[in-house]
Amino acid sequence: MRTIFTFAAGMLLSVWACAQAEQTPSTDEFLKSLNFQTSDVKLPGAQAVVHGSAEFPVLGAQDAQRVLEQLWGNPPDSSVLGMIVPGNTKLSDAHSWAVVLTYSGDGYVSDEDAQSIDYNDLLKEMQEGTASSNAERERAGYGSIVLHGWAEAPRYDQGSNKLYWAKDLQFSGSESHTLNYDVRALGRNGYLSMNAVASIEDLAAIKAGMPKVIGMVEFDPGARYADFNSSTDRTAEYGLAALIGGGIAAKTGLIGKILAVLLAAKKLVILLLGALVVGISKLFGGKKAEQN
Repeated sequence: MRTIFTFAAGMLLSVWACAQAEQTPSTDEFLKSLNFQTSDVKLPGAQAVVHGSAEFPVLGAQDAQRVLEQLWGNPPDSSVLGMIVPGNTKLSDAHSWAVVLTYSGDGYVSDEDAQSIDYNDLLKEMQEGTASSNAERERAGYGSIVLHGWAEAPRYDQGSNKLYWAKDLQFSGSESHTLNYDVRALGRNGYLSMNAVASIEDLAAIKAGMPKVIGMVEFDPGARYADFNSSTDRTAEYGLAALIGGGIAAKTGLIGKILAVLLAAKKLVILLLGALVVGISKLFGGKKAEQN
């Protein structure tokens, strides 16, 4: 099983599920129509830039949204700003992975709690919240989800103001584990989300590639974390722990989205879950689709 999703966690509001039959030559034609850029790609909505390369080409907003909608079957999502793709794999391959870029302009996120977060305690709270939500998920007809632990413990790079971590997840009905690798690049007015999820078997490849991917993104001069002006700029009502734990909307009422991609044999099954985040103790995952 391969799953790609971004989420701040939350109460399930809607489910979109669709299945794509076995790949046809039109898939290759679609991939050839994409503009894989190996130079700088501007992200105006985030006041940032992605430094593309032959090793990790970049798709702009329009092409990234086309991949999500036309190749992976998700409904339109204009919040997607771009996508970073390893140059040595095809997006249609079973073990391919990509990093979806979105932006949240909630304001400057203080990193004052970076040294005081107990990630073991945070993990336990997240696991308890995930487990306690499963009964409600089952009653609603959705499968349960298990947060096994950190695939990579959270780390905050104070020099680049980037926070990254990876979770080991498992959906009911599947023996495979899912890897959820998250990066948050902090800026003056908000943060850029970089989300990559794949099978846990792909952890080594993603761990090898993500340090380069993380370094590809930077904010424009004037929009960088160091440019924050406490006298004039807005400050987010949460810190780093909330970015990891999913408790953001307990303070802000944000809407989170989950993009789940399940790969079985040669059939691609895609789910989109609209989620309302109501607090760190309410963590929901994707609805399992029947795999043929």
